[in-house]
Amino acid sequence: MADPISNLVSQLCRLPGVGTKSAQRLAYFILDMPESEAREIAKAINDARDKIHHCPICGNYTDTDPCAICRDASRKTGVICVVRDARDVVAMEKMREFRGTYHVLGGTISPMDGIGPDDIRIKELLQRIDEGGVSEVILATNPDVEGEATAVYISKLLKQRGVKATRIAHGIPIGGNLEYVDEMTLLKAMEGRREM
Repeated sequence: MADPISNLVSQLCRLPGVGTKSAQRLAYFILDMPESEAREIAKAINDARDKIHHCPICGNYTDTDPCAICRDASRKTGVICVVRDARDVVAMEKMREFRGTYHVLGGTISPMDGIGPDDIRIKELLQRIDEGGVSEVILATNPDVEGEATAVYISKLLKQRGVKATRIAHGIPIGGNLEYVDEMTLLKAMEGRREM
């Protein structure tokens, strides 16, 4: 394999979920593309890297200051949904029901990985709350050990400030079958039950 192809394959392997065989297929696909299309892909990557940054208010990815969500006057600024990263904002927005604002932490507390509360954007969240007007913070971190630890840590800080902290419900997915659900998910579903 020629060095430029080998280099392209090794760079593509750095992408999440892309193994050597997938990287080789992508590399050869790119080489077989019309030159203009390959250059468009390269330009899109460069443009994204050059123009995208974190919103100074919520921490979401944006190309404007502040981001479109933070600028939207129809949003309820008194309700903040806290998420791990920008991909979670995209997931929440697909729902088209949440009309509050967001706060992107940029990670979760993980002592095993050396990530503490000062390594993620908790300080910035507290600054937003201390400015006033926030009535509820929805903790929408993942239901894994790190996400739960982060949610518990933040909820304690919010209670000290008299701000309502809620946690998104976790449980059995629609269309799920009880016999295939793990014990922790089933426990969370039972804890989160509601009256009908």
